[in-house]
Amino acid sequence: MAGPEEKEQLKSTILLMSEELTSQQALAVMGAMEEMESRNSHLNKKIASILHKHLDNYKPIELLKITRALIFLHFQNKELFVKLRELLHSYLKISVIPSEISILVYALSILPSPYLDEVEVSRIEAVLPQCDLTDLNSFATSVLRWIHYDRTYLDNTTGKQLKLLQKLDHYGLQRLQKCTNLNLLWEELKSLKGDWFAESLLEETVATLHRLMDEINYKNVAEIASFLSRTNYLSTLLLDRIASVVLQQTEKIHPFAILPIILPFSILNYDPPQSDEFFGICVQHLNSYLSVLDPLMLVFLGFSLATLEYFPEDLLQAIFNIKFLAKMDSQLELLCSSLSMRVQLRLMELNRAVCLECPEYQIPWFHDRFCQQQYNKDTGSMNGAQQQIYKMLAEVLGGTNYVKASVLTPYYHKIDFECILDKRKKPLPYGSNSITLGKLPEMHWESNTQITGSTLPPGAERIALEFLDSRAFCRNIPHLKGKSAMKKRHLEILGYRVIQIPHFEWNSMALSTKEARMDYLRECIFGEGKS
Repeated sequence: MAGPEEKEQLKSTILLMSEELTSQQALAVMGAMEEMESRNSHLNKKIASILHKHLDNYKPIELLKITRALIFLHFQNKELFVKLRELLHSYLKISVIPSEISILVYALSILPSPYLDEVEVSRIEAVLPQCDLTDLNSFATSVLRWIHYDRTYLDNTTGKQLKLLQKLDHYGLQRLQKCTNLNLLWEELKSLKGDWFAESLLEETVATLHRLMDEINYKNVAEIASFLSRTNYLSTLLLDRIASVVLQQTEKIHPFAILPIILPFSILNYDPPQSDEFFGICVQHLNSYLSVLDPLMLVFLGFSLATLEYFPEDLLQAIFNIKFLAKMDSQLELLCSSLSMRVQLRLMELNRAVCLECPEYQIPWFHDRFCQQQYNKDTGSMNGAQQQIYKMLAEVLGGTNYVKASVLTPYYHKIDFECILDKRKKPLPYGSNSITLGKLPEMHWESNTQITGSTLPPGAERIALEFLDSRAFCRNIPHLKGKSAMKKRHLEILGYRVIQIPHFEWNSMALSTKEARMDYLRECIFGEGKS
């Protein structure tokens, strides 16, 4: 990334030379401006006029690049947009290549107030039988965007679009059912994302992978694993096959492929048969590369294994030492802020897991300040379901002073609600003398979030209640994912009885009345139905 001084230098250079730019140079300059997120209106105007002059010379894929950049940089140039739209429509009227048509339709769908006429819709329909999954997915993304814009005019155009979506579903399913080669299928699958694929084709794609499962080998095993991680789809058949391929063909697998291979087991919280042997071989395969592996990869790998309750000492000692952490710090400075933050969070979570689950390794906890900064930013507002549960918990327990919301535990797990029962299963109020809340050291910041300590009257138990939304579960079945399972484990180590309230139970027909929900909470907390 260019620094502020370089950016200014680049801008002034562009302004000086922009008079004599060729069409390709103008395209390259616009790409650079997009990367710099240029908001310099003088420069933007200048480039817009050059692009306008050369617009007829660009190919469809270049017109898509231009459209994307103009939208991203908030260009205000009506004439340019009008000309661009005309050009895209004129290309669309004559194009016969499926991938080119999908590019043109996509570009039109991101322009302000997109539309397609009858001729263009029939042109799309005509090429669908020749389209691969990548083109079909691009069409579907455009059509969904188009429906979204058209919601204001619920007339026959939406009917036309829905019919087109049905045809896309039909050809997508047909393409999957006819597929006989896993590697060709992967070429089409690797870049697929978005609502249409997830809603319409995911089940059939997994069925196709099951059908071609014997073709999974050391060359493509990491790719199939990445697909399962990305889609959050738990297929024990595919994961078992992945594990057996690794056990049989370890030597042929590149060490850098180990992280993507382990990832779906970690995310989806699944232990294959012979899991100890499988994870053992994966880690052993990496051991001689620990000193040369990318620090970020090591952190993600350590965290993924920790989620699975697997803590290889060599790997952890390689991460938790001064030299490695200094190397990682200098690398973080070069990353974009979102990736840098993800790495720091994973290192913190790994540090926490090791402290709680492997105290014998004597790895110190060094994330207090980082966590305080994070939770300072966190506003901690409750969603609708959490607000309902909070009110009902207060009724069930005897008042708001018997329940705490947004509690921070030692090591900074955040839990939705906490309550305490004495040895006779009676709720204890907060703030009474019978209970003292310990503060963690170095907690000097004001926050609604309470940090809870461990001092309880004899025989009392601390209860954590967590509302789990759809993100806590696999996409296809109500199976708890790795991070939520690990959090439950950690809270139990910290002395909590953990009650998890899945969204599909809370929102079920069985709990459609307030009375039913109150009974459900009573049953969870006291182990009894109606009081």
